Amino acid sequence: MEQFITDKIQDEAINDLKQLVGVASFNEPAQDKAPFGKGPKAALDKMMELADNLGFKTYEDPEGYYGYADIGEGDQTFGIVGHLDEVPAGNLDAWDVEPYQLTEKDGKLYGRGTQDDKGPTVSAIYAIKAILDKGYKFNKKIRVIFGTDEEILWRCLAEYNKKEDPIDLGIAPDAEFPLIYAEKGLQQSYLTGPGSTELNLDLENAFNAVPGKAIYNGPKQSEVMAALKKHNFDAEQKDNEIEVHGKSVHAMNAPEGINAVVRLGIALADVFPDIKVLQFLKSFGVDANATNLLGDVSDDVSGKLTFNISSLKITPEESRMQIDMRIPVKIDHDELIEQVSEAVAKFDMKYENFDYVAPLYVPTDSNLVKTLMKTYQDLTGDMDSKPAISGGATFARTMHNCVAFGGMLLTTPDFMHQANENWSKADMRKAMEIFAEAIYRLCV
Repeated sequence: MEQFITDKIQDEAINDLKQLVGVASFNEPAQDKAPFGKGPKAALDKMMELADNLGFKTYEDPEGYYGYADIGEGDQTFGIVGHLDEVPAGNLDAWDVEPYQLTEKDGKLYGRGTQDDKGPTVSAIYAIKAILDKGYKFNKKIRVIFGTDEEILWRCLAEYNKKEDPIDLGIAPDAEFPLIYAEKGLQQSYLTGPGSTELNLDLENAFNAVPGKAIYNGPKQSEVMAALKKHNFDAEQKDNEIEVHGKSVHAMNAPEGINAVVRLGIALADVFPDIKVLQFLKSFGVDANATNLLGDVSDDVSGKLTFNISSLKITPEESRMQIDMRIPVKIDHDELIEQVSEAVAKFDMKYENFDYVAPLYVPTDSNLVKTLMKTYQDLTGDMDSKPAISGGATFARTMHNCVAFGGMLLTTPDFMHQANENWSKADMRKAMEIFAEAIYRLCV
């Protein structure tokens, strides 16, 4: 195999990454032609400048939602879908370096976005440049698409898909190698029902996390504590409140967690038997696959449905829960929602949609998956890892015939969304080599 990635290519890539890391690009209030704030727009402007300098033909959406860089010609378009927005740095005291300044230390590149997703996106662009530097021409148009709202609601690519022609095949370098060929559908919703004057409860958490703690400071605490003990739920009395203990995990892995809000709700149902939403929780139980509610919802590709109840609010006016479902790729979405609606109606509750992201499924016997897998195996020697499924979500699912491919190796420590986010130069170079060989095999 030809060696595409040189020291010069990597040094140039790191220099461009330095410029992008220097732009803090987390979501902020909208401004004129900057729908997600000045940071994501500034990162997009900088990326357009860098891609222009590399010889790509660039286009930036006039409203500031997305941009892309094209090179090569052909009847088909190969897409590479990355994002330039990032999560905020968080607690600056937890960082050993300045988060918005690329710092090289001990062979590692530190800074917000080095792993997620500025580093892999720049690596993919320079993989293309490395092929061109060898004198090759592409038999497809290659389009690198830059999103600016991946960490929030994906409105950038919703606009892209309204305005632009679809790609024919592609990758999203925003996950792990070898590749993810199936991503479950992501449905976030509310379940609403009657309120109660017996109990006021406000347990609000993020949709996409299993709550690891639930605080109860309402009436009848001794009875509630007794009910928790009866169910063998871990809890302790603290002053004038009860703290129910669970185990927090990402909602896509809900069965591996322990839902403290659900546990508290089950105990409260014993003490307040007339409150409908609590009786729903008691019927639902602790099974995060929702078997008690819906039966077995699964397929032979992506496994079982996961169903996370993250929040519970009860006021005199209404009760409200947040739910996060990761839906198997072969399950009919509309039929499932109808099934959920009918199940909760027995408790005088209604289903309300919040947000839905359709699933990804590219068969493992497709040319795209087979070529990418063979490339990964040839360049790493890893013959044991298989194409993966995920309950998570990448931009791959917004595109036709697209899979998540890299850029993290299986041995790369995960620093995404964390303080001291970093990516080793050695792992970056290996990712660039894999990207370059894959693009060569698919587009030359």
